[in-house]
Parts: sequence; structure tokens; C-alpha cells
Amino acid sequence: MTEQEVNYQETIKKFDKKLPKFVMEGESVERIDYHGVKEAPVLICFVKYKDSNSTEDKILLLKRSDNVMVYKGQWNTVAGFLDQADKSLEEKVWEELGEEIGITKEQVTNLKKGEAYKVYDKEVNINWIIFPVRIELKTKPKIKLDREHTDFKWINPQEISNHKTIFGLEKSLKKVL
Repeated sequence: MTEQEVNYQETIKKFDKKLPKFVMEGESVERIDYHGVKEAPVLICFVKYKDSNSTEDKILLLKRSDNVMVYKGQWNTVAGFLDQADKSLEEKVWEELGEEIGITKEQVTNLKKGEAYKVYDKEVNINWIIFPVRIELKTKPKIKLDREHTDFKWINPQEISNHKTIFGLEKSLKKVL
């Protein structure tokens, strides 16, 4: 097991022991409840593909809807709370990709995990423990948005600073480039 996997498991188990649980409608699995906390671990997953019309890589940005708790109307990527202690980081990546944009594991050629880090966002008064990941796709997919997003766009990675993104997104991208 790599140091990153150990760090991931230790982090999730810490929260699993101290926080209450809930069951989402239609599921039987308990999830860690992060409502009202001052610290929470999250997955930030960049989706990348190589544009066949050029040699440039493109990454996917998703515009957050009013159905989310924080960062409404800001650009993000596939993301989610790490709320199941029995799931590996990779399993959470596959779950979030499927839920948020309709991407399956079979469409992915590579998965890269970046170094986890902490960042405090005073605007929402929370210390995020971010586990950044980048996946590379075989081809440009058809995106199927869920209720968490209203729009999407493909951009060159260096254009990320031109968008109103969630707190720390650019730093997360640098961790997986």
C-alpha cells in the first residue's frame, strides 16, 4: 500500500469514528455526515482528454448549480465528499464520475493521484482535506450532467485562472499535471 493510500484510509477512518452517519434515499450504505463540520475530506477529480484536432490537452470544468451547499454558480470539476470508510479513493473516483457526468471506468486510460493537502477557506469557514486525482479519457465523451451542475466546458489547463472556480481548484490541478 502506498503512503498516499495509507493517508487516505487513516483520514477517512478518523472522520468515520467521530461523525454521525446517514443513509441516502434508495441506498442501504451508511455515509459520513459532514454537515456543520469545520474540516472535511474531498475528492477533486480532473477529467482530461487530448483534443484530436490539436496536440493540446483539455480538462473538463463543471458549473455548480443552486442544488449544492457551497460555491453555487462557480466552476469546479468532478468532486465529492469522501464519505464512505469502506471505499478506496479509486472506487470513489469511479462512483463520482458515473454520478456526475456519466463516465465509466472503461472510458479511462489512466488515473493519477496527486499529493493530498489541506487548505482553509475562510469564506465558508472550513478546512478542506483535498485528494486531487486526474483521469485521462480514451476519447472525448458525451457528458451527462446531474443535478449538481448546470453547464460544462472543455478548457486548456492553463486557462483555469480565467474562470471563477471553487476555492483551491487551481492548486489541485497543479498537483496532478
